[in-house]
Amino acid sequence: MKEDAVNEILERLKSGTLSEYYVNQVDFMDFRQVLVKRKDFKQFRGIAQRGGDVLYQYLETPRS
Repeated sequence: MKEDAVNEILERLKSGTLSEYYVNQVDFMDFRQVLVKRKDFKQFRGIAQRGGDVLYQYLETPRS
């Protein structure tokens, strides 16, 4: 995945236009590399799925 596309998805999660986003195992590392650079990284929750896929959600309060 391209960095611009990942940032757009993350902004849509943050704004609430997306409630969750499903990332395939193939795209996970590209997605995560962009995510961990963000200041609000702790407000994104990744829920592991079977097969290495991850479901991401945005939280109003940062996780600890």
